[in-house]
Amino acid sequence: MNSNVADILVEALPYIRKFSGMTIVIKYGGHAMVDEQLKEDFARDITLLKFIGLNPVIVHGGGPQISSVLKQMGIDSTFVKGMRLTDEPTMDVVEMVLGGKVNKEIVARINRQGGKAAGLSGKDGSLIQARKLKTICQDNENQPTEIIDPGLVGEVTKINPEIIHTLADKGFIPIIAPVGVGETGETYNINADLVASKIAISLGAGRLFFLTDVDGILEPDGNRMPTINTETAEKMLQEKKISGGMIPKIECAIEAIKNGIEKVPVINGKNRHSILLELFTDHGIGTEVVL
Repeated sequence: MNSNVADILVEALPYIRKFSGMTIVIKYGGHAMVDEQLKEDFARDITLLKFIGLNPVIVHGGGPQISSVLKQMGIDSTFVKGMRLTDEPTMDVVEMVLGGKVNKEIVARINRQGGKAAGLSGKDGSLIQARKLKTICQDNENQPTEIIDPGLVGEVTKINPEIIHTLADKGFIPIIAPVGVGETGETYNINADLVASKIAISLGAGRLFFLTDVDGILEPDGNRMPTINTETAEKMLQEKKISGGMIPKIECAIEAIKNGIEKVPVINGKNRHSILLELFTDHGIGTEVVL
């Protein structure tokens, strides 16, 4: 057993050396945010990354938690193309759950592991500036395309990363809720995948991770693709070989790669210590999107 542990550490050493000082942005979501063991593992792993010299920045989702609170309040959830239609009562719940309950739980777990985490929403320091996403086109089979007003769903117009730099320079791990602020102070619900991509680009991050509930991008035979370039990924999107919640992740990965991010790993967060296994082992466990 001791020999196996030593072998693992030796395998990790060149990667620790390579990634020391690198900023990595992690979109934290899916089952990894629900399972108690995985939540503890995540907090411990992020703390470890900080201690060995990386600069992790976390952008989290919280869809299931939002839906649960809305249900308790008797508010129906409606989704179009994976986006939650967001009126003012729904936005109040989104902001409360993301910026309060979910964000502070992540902060507390990392702090209990000995890290120094600080929670942010996009309103803090005007971190995430946004505008209203005007319309969504809903394609219904055998019916005309329906144009839908998504309400207070936003799109990012600008990232002001100064507050992230300030926290990271002081040894803190920024934990960011994907809530944006408009020109007149209005609040917007923004897709966390998109926010993570925009923040990674603004920081010049070395890696952007997407935690999902699957092993990455799969071949038709079900085998995981260890690597995929942006050209192939775009073709698979056009041919609808990538579907569901993987679509926005791959779209955001492509944008990040085209804006200077070297690699975007898409990994299964249901695997314990998935980020460490992807970063510090020879073969990794997910799909790396590359140029």
